[in-house]
Amino acid sequence: MSFDAEAVRTFERTGWDRAAATYGGSFAAATRQFVPALLEGLGRGDRVLDVCCGTGVVTAALAEAGGVATGLDFSAGMLAEARAAHPALRFDQGDAEALPYADGSFDAVVSNFGIHHVPYPHKALREAWRVLRPGGRMAFTIWAAPAENVAWNLVFHAVATCGDPTASDAPPPGGGFASAEACVAALDVAGFGEIAAEKLRSVWHHRDGAALLQALGAGTARMAALIGAQDPAKLPAIAAAIDAAAAAYRGPEGLTLPLAAVVARGRRAA
Repeated sequence: MSFDAEAVRTFERTGWDRAAATYGGSFAAATRQFVPALLEGLGRGDRVLDVCCGTGVVTAALAEAGGVATGLDFSAGMLAEARAAHPALRFDQGDAEALPYADGSFDAVVSNFGIHHVPYPHKALREAWRVLRPGGRMAFTIWAAPAENVAWNLVFHAVATCGDPTASDAPPPGGGFASAEACVAALDVAGFGEIAAEKLRSVWHHRDGAALLQALGAGTARMAALIGAQDPAKLPAIAAAIDAAAAAYRGPEGLTLPLAAVVARGRRAA
């Protein structure tokens, strides 16, 4: 299947609009754990842009840390949630690949698990470089490879065993990154210097396989499309397969699933 950038945009925007109202009670429990890594080096009064801001969790954290924060997202549904939760903050609708701001408008740009959801992530990084002032900083997070994120692996394996892994109509994704090395290379191509990337680890708690499916189905786009495309009659078997495969991660209160992400940073030359 050839790459269709407009199909990716439509799929992602529709998926995140659908997930907007339920994201805060589902997948946000995983993504918000990595927000502190994006706040490092923030100075009081810094003008900061949060790209792919979603429900505004990072935007609010930036403001609470003393930044003058603006959130941007292409999803009207996500922006409605963000504005309702944080009415004092500014949220704009726009495209990460064509930011609606003048050159040099910000002291810092951040994105929490957003860059890999656009068709051309390299364009988004170059746009971040453009809107930064000389000496401004970029920081973003992406998920590490599925092999390092147990929740993803459990679902993929269970669907392959008990469901239909080809059922989703999601288009092939854009050029996402899944390693520190790939992030470093992308920042370099975009024009950044002082580049660094590191692996971050945490855990995600769930009662059982059914709860994991519910969280991913309610709070994501691409994984939700896979889960939603399964025969409803097979979902109990898929959940049971997750439970069986997750025995090593089960404790008295349920599943404790390892998470792995990469945070990458760069600076526009002064």
